[in-house]
Amino acid sequence: MNITIISHNYFPEDSGIGLYTTGMAEFLAKKHEVSIITGVPYYPQWKIYSNYSDSPLFVNEIINGVNVYRFKQYTPQQPTFLSRIFQMIHFFFGSLFNCFKIKKTDAVIVVMPFTISIVLGWILKVLKGGILWVHIQDFEFDAALSVKIYAKSKFYSKILFKIEKRILQKADFVSTISKSMLHKLAQKMIVSQLYFPNWIDYSKIDPKSAVKSELFNSTTFNVLYSGNIGEKQDWEFYIKLVKSMQCIPEIHFYLIGEGAKRMSVREALKDCSNFCYYPPVSYDQLNNVLCNADVHVLFQKPEFKDVVLPSKILGMMASAKPSIVTGHEDSEIKVNFINSEGGCYFDENNLETIKENIVYLKNQTVVAQIMGFKARKFVIEHFSHENILSKFQTELECRVSEKII
Repeated sequence: MNITIISHNYFPEDSGIGLYTTGMAEFLAKKHEVSIITGVPYYPQWKIYSNYSDSPLFVNEIINGVNVYRFKQYTPQQPTFLSRIFQMIHFFFGSLFNCFKIKKTDAVIVVMPFTISIVLGWILKVLKGGILWVHIQDFEFDAALSVKIYAKSKFYSKILFKIEKRILQKADFVSTISKSMLHKLAQKMIVSQLYFPNWIDYSKIDPKSAVKSELFNSTTFNVLYSGNIGEKQDWEFYIKLVKSMQCIPEIHFYLIGEGAKRMSVREALKDCSNFCYYPPVSYDQLNNVLCNADVHVLFQKPEFKDVVLPSKILGMMASAKPSIVTGHEDSEIKVNFINSEGGCYFDENNLETIKENIVYLKNQTVVAQIMGFKARKFVIEHFSHENILSKFQTELECRVSEKII
């Protein structure tokens, strides 16, 4: 079977959508002919990687059995709503040229965001045949409207969602990464849907193979946030929490990552002796970082419920360390933490509650160990990469077979 994937993010990006798109492509390539139309790597630093900065506009590579067709897209150093739109449009027109390099395809898989890439998939389907499968990692229009005050007018929203609906209707099948996002999709349109969650390679995130990380102070209780430092997290609350706990020197906060909010968070906490920032680590070092923390934290803005499902949750849980997470009261993440008993989930960012729980986990080491054990057990049982990718491949093969028949 010939499969073409269209995704803005791909290897060597080793976090977020790039990580999961690469995993999907390389898994499928063990059995099928797989090509990917993508951009040059830039995430999460929002800067084109040095080994691609001098590359030509179009680059063709073969990486781990996957044919990679890249376009050197515009990449804003400071992403804004408008600069992201320009990035989408630039990627679209450059990748349109790459579509004509595909000789044959039985299935086109488009990874969202970007919504406009579905049009690329539809063009490729018209030219070469096969089915069009859209996989939603992010509802980008919903996310944009959640953070842009000026974009919240009903008129503006109506236009965006009409465009989204019209484009999504070009797909034969649509999958997304959470059941709550499937529910949101059903509200938008009637379409054949599939639950295709992100996964964890628990052999790569495993406390048994982790070694001591030089980033952490071995004499303190270390509270970690590792991931994108963006609009979807409540950084005002994080800043208040760190400042309020300076009186407990044995508890230290670590922020590891990159994103639009990085500079403002670092500036606000520059004088705090209980805080350290580090840039993102490579994926082969992530195990050492996650497994050497004492507790993970993630403070979400509740308005992003059903819009995104943070993939970092799986790594946090696989590390066998407890997590403290906040978000919407009806969040699917809340259900996972209740079922797993692998951490604490709260419906609001209450300063005293979070402080009390951090101190509690510091003092109750046995309780923390049990929580961590249960968290890892849960993700291995429900989100292992072998099971999820095997089921997806089988479903894809069945859909293609039905189309051919």
